[in-house]
Amino acid sequence: MKIGVYAGSFDPITKGHFDVIKKSLKIADKVIVAVINNSNKKCWFSLKEREHMIKMLVAEFGDKVEVKSFNGLLIDFMKENHADIIIRGLRAVSDFEYELGYAFVNHDLSFGEVETIFIPASREYMYLSSSGVREAASAGARLDIFIDERLIDMVEAKAKSLK
Repeated sequence: MKIGVYAGSFDPITKGHFDVIKKSLKIADKVIVAVINNSNKKCWFSLKEREHMIKMLVAEFGDKVEVKSFNGLLIDFMKENHADIIIRGLRAVSDFEYELGYAFVNHDLSFGEVETIFIPASREYMYLSSSGVREAASAGARLDIFIDERLIDMVEAKAKSLK
């Protein structure tokens, strides 16, 4: 069974992230959405809140998608979860250059056991980022084009609480 890991901060999860999850299920038998717990990063949402949002969205996939959090090296998380594919979404050429470096590092750290697969974003999500969503929410802009409707109230409430 091929197990893929799609790791990120998902602060919040966007329609672009969700699109990559759906596409990755065509490649992997199971996908673990790994929510990074990075204390150096200023996230709007707590780890538990981010996990909750993702679980709400991926519930339709049943046991084909699992949501977990982790600290430390992605390669260690991969070993612990018997995963062999790292899934990365790409928006622009600059993403590719950045991600390619990490792909080589992860391949070397895993002694060639782990491969990285790049999934290009759909056209409508090429520009989309979590930071853009947070900025739009802070400005009171429309969010339905960026995130699932089930998350809008949560994101708007967070934006108001941070003002």
